[in-house]
Amino acid sequence: LGLSISRQYVNLMGGDLTVRSELGQGSLFQFDLLVELAGGTELEGETRHKRVLALETGQPVYRLLIAEDNESNRQLLVKLLEPLGFAVKEAVNGQVAVQIWEQWKPDLIWMDMRMPVMDGHQAIMHIKGTAKGQDTVIIALTASAFEEERERVLFEGCDDFVRKPFREGEIFNMLVKYLDVRFVYEEPVEYPASSHGQEEVQAPTDLGEIPSNLIADLQEATITADMTQILKSIEQISLHNPAAAERLADYAHNFEYKKIL
Repeated sequence: LGLSISRQYVNLMGGDLTVRSELGQGSLFQFDLLVELAGGTELEGETRHKRVLALETGQPVYRLLIAEDNESNRQLLVKLLEPLGFAVKEAVNGQVAVQIWEQWKPDLIWMDMRMPVMDGHQAIMHIKGTAKGQDTVIIALTASAFEEERERVLFEGCDDFVRKPFREGEIFNMLVKYLDVRFVYEEPVEYPASSHGQEEVQAPTDLGEIPSNLIADLQEATITADMTQILKSIEQISLHNPAAAERLADYAHNFEYKKIL
């Protein structure tokens, strides 16, 4: 994150970050915080996971607009939502988003805050400043971790707020909350909880046949959550180990990045 912003985070939590450095030896960065001890929570013996498969029949065709200048981030949402049956359009900046909104009348807009030409803040105020814009749900997407940013976008007229990187469950929950969307879910898969109350992560198929540079490329793309590059890397891996590529693709589409790493 960088020392300056890291220190700000620590200060906001009531602590401080310090550094001790010796020439030719290295540097030690440390911080201290006063925190309350959390009470232990007993986990159930089984953890249930449900994956969205499709939209229930008998619903309208929901129109979703994705306003995001980063193509990888846009495609992440497009590939998550379009296969389920949503009508999806994309905007590369706030100005294009406003134009599409005026012509297409989407039911919900996923609005990135930092975009060229016209940013998300300006686009939100333009849309919500009109009578018909009051009926359009706008969900802000931002990488900011500060509460002030959340308060700002809500004040400007956003209906809700999702921080990046998001989980697919957060996206689906917003659609249920604001559009009353009904989903078809796969049957819950039950996993025995480990002795530490965490899900056991299964190792992917043996990667020994795959060139090390392809594995490194995949890991780098996964760490940065670059879905476009992740899928490109998996496509290259499939030429060497189709079984491993199939499993890795399943992890990617389900946003199970820890299993990929």
